[in-house]
Amino acid sequence: MRPARAGELDSWREEYECPRWVATQKVTTIGLVRIQWFCPVIKSAVAQRFRGFLPVVVDIETGGFNASTDAMLEIAAVLVSWDETKGWHRSETVARHVKPFAGARLEESALKFNKIDPWHPFRLAVDEKEALNDIFSRVRDVVNVHGCSRAILVGHNPAFDLSFLKAAVERAKVKRNPFHAFSTFDTASLAGVAFGQTVLSRAVAAAQLEWSEEAAHSAIYDAEKTADLFCVIVNQWDRFRGSDLPSA
Repeated sequence: MRPARAGELDSWREEYECPRWVATQKVTTIGLVRIQWFCPVIKSAVAQRFRGFLPVVVDIETGGFNASTDAMLEIAAVLVSWDETKGWHRSETVARHVKPFAGARLEESALKFNKIDPWHPFRLAVDEKEALNDIFSRVRDVVNVHGCSRAILVGHNPAFDLSFLKAAVERAKVKRNPFHAFSTFDTASLAGVAFGQTVLSRAVAAAQLEWSEEAAHSAIYDAEKTADLFCVIVNQWDRFRGSDLPSA
């Protein structure tokens, strides 16, 4: 195998150039010619806004309050994006119903609160490993697209969701968790500062968004409302900051 001759790399670059969001280094072999170059990672406005982190809103519905012993029953992850017209906004929701793991505890009070029947056949639930892999795969894709370093979990009192997420990752032996191990954005705290409200339903109302008690306490609904609240607060702050914002 010989090194690329002068001029060959330039002629191949357009065809084989690595996408700006994929990696910092790419090695390509063409016939017996091995070429190697470094590609700059260009961070989008999303990555620039949060120091390289991709905010992903997560809500997890469970069979109790103990992450080690109680079942994860639903998980939803809402991806957010930014453009000059809409500002920060919801872009995509990925969600799964989850089968209780073997030996999981299911508190009757928790099931009454979230109105979940863990054994209902129409839930089409999957095991924890499949659910996490499906969501993590999509999150990693978007992390790469924006040139981010990791995802950061956004939640309403996110310590609860992060603890269940990490327990399920360990239990299912899932590799390549894209979320930061301990840092989070808490919309309860943000809403307390922005609107003087910390309860999700009241914060959503204070932000002049719609809220349905009937639909609440499903992972998708709560995650999407939390994402809307997060976007309203960040957009409000960004308007205040004005010219300090990163460009797309």
